[in-house]
Amino acid sequence: MEISDFVIIPATDQHVGYAQQICDEMAESAKARGTGIARRSPEYVANKMQEGKAVIALRRDGTWAGFCYIETWSHGDFVANSGLVVNPEFRKVGLAKAIKKRIFELSREKYPKAKIFGLTTGLAVMKINSDLGYEPVTYAELTQDEEFWKGCQSCVNYDILTMKQRKNCMCTAMLWDPVEKEKELRERIEMKAKAKERLKQITKKSSLLKRIEAKLWKSTKKMVSAFITRHPRTV
Repeated sequence: MEISDFVIIPATDQHVGYAQQICDEMAESAKARGTGIARRSPEYVANKMQEGKAVIALRRDGTWAGFCYIETWSHGDFVANSGLVVNPEFRKVGLAKAIKKRIFELSREKYPKAKIFGLTTGLAVMKINSDLGYEPVTYAELTQDEEFWKGCQSCVNYDILTMKQRKNCMCTAMLWDPVEKEKELRERIEMKAKAKERLKQITKKSSLLKRIEAKLWKSTKKMVSAFITRHPRTV
């Protein structure tokens, strides 16, 4: 089985029939990992599909394979890609990474100025986020929208979160900041331009040295030739 056996597309109201299965697998996956997860109802997942704020993976025969959805906070200043889940039957194929990449692209399309963040206890998800350009941050750099933190109330680790005054918990916070990424891109472009200019200067100097060397060699040959002409017996 290969990734090409699946389609990964933005979910629509045509996919609401998968909502219960998705929620069941979210709960089972959290239980298997022994970690907490904010529970979501089938109605909530279906609503995300209808709003065009979710990505679903399907095997080409229509079997559900994976899912992830978008949440917005602080009036759209922050976006979270949440609820990533893959059907156990289709794991080890690369679906998680492909779904994460597609939901990230969808988030950028819908909210180009938003900071995209995630909270996760999964090392695999952290690796995927890192590959997409996310960076580990403190909770203080995430949205402070109360509605977001209310979503953690159904997590088994919620007491830890409140005890730590929302400064940290079992999850690792990761953030993708478009302003920072644009700054990094500008810096890379500037560095590339400087490197290109340095190479141009080096090439120019090299060319000049070659011309000087050619002239010196030509002049030397003339001098030798003239000397031989004037002093044939010496040679």
